Amino acid sequence: MSTEVPTILRKILQRKREEIASAQQTQSVQQMRELAEQSIASRGFVAALQTKLDAGLPAIIAEIKKASPSKGVLRTDFIPAEIAQSYQQAGAACLSVLTDRDFFQGQDAYLQAARAACDLPVIRKDFLIDEYQIYQARALGADAILLIVAALDLPQLQDFSLLAQELGLDVLVEVHNAQELDVALQVPNPMVGINNRNLHTFEVSLQHTLDLVASVQAAGRLLVTESGILTHADVQLMRNHSVHAFLVGEAFMRAPDPGLALQDLFFSPAQQGAH
Repeated sequence: MSTEVPTILRKILQRKREEIASAQQTQSVQQMRELAEQSIASRGFVAALQTKLDAGLPAIIAEIKKASPSKGVLRTDFIPAEIAQSYQQAGAACLSVLTDRDFFQGQDAYLQAARAACDLPVIRKDFLIDEYQIYQARALGADAILLIVAALDLPQLQDFSLLAQELGLDVLVEVHNAQELDVALQVPNPMVGINNRNLHTFEVSLQHTLDLVASVQAAGRLLVTESGILTHADVQLMRNHSVHAFLVGEAFMRAPDPGLALQDLFFSPAQQGAH
């Protein structure tokens, strides 16, 4: 883990340590592991993205997120099952569901409700720092997890990635800069996410992805660009640089109809319905 951990991330990680300690009072690691091993079958997160890419389509991870630390509440009319269905109908490949309570107003139940309402694979979007949370993710029915390089050291990233794979979970390893990417590429995993948001300033720049795309692709990894995709021009800029997998949340959460917003952002009228 970087010594320059942003203040907000430090606060979140401290809260996670408290949450894990509390949860283990109710269910031990062994109990959570047993629940994970008995969980419903995984739907295949990476496979769903690859299916879209093979068809020449954008591979969209559509996010279900009620709030964020930087923007506050994004959506008051927040019904995860309905949002999940609208995303599936609009052509999303996968879902991302925030489960962090204190900073994103998420809930584990939101992930379960969203996944039950559709056929799409779901990534649990949270701040994972302990194997307990990985078992918990699989027990909830998640198909993938997020590992954030800024929050973990290399041995943790490697161990957590291997554990996830043993449980049938795909892993999205998230980076913010070239230094973190060097670490991520030492983790045996097919997916790398580049977050275009600076965790120190909260400023967003698509240049983060453009600066790193060549290195990710040279390593043979599936690149997902995260944050800041707001317009057709943003999508086209990425696709012109051979970036075809996107994680988008805020732009959809603020729209009256999230699925329609997804269609409008990614598909021309002629393409809508052909995804």
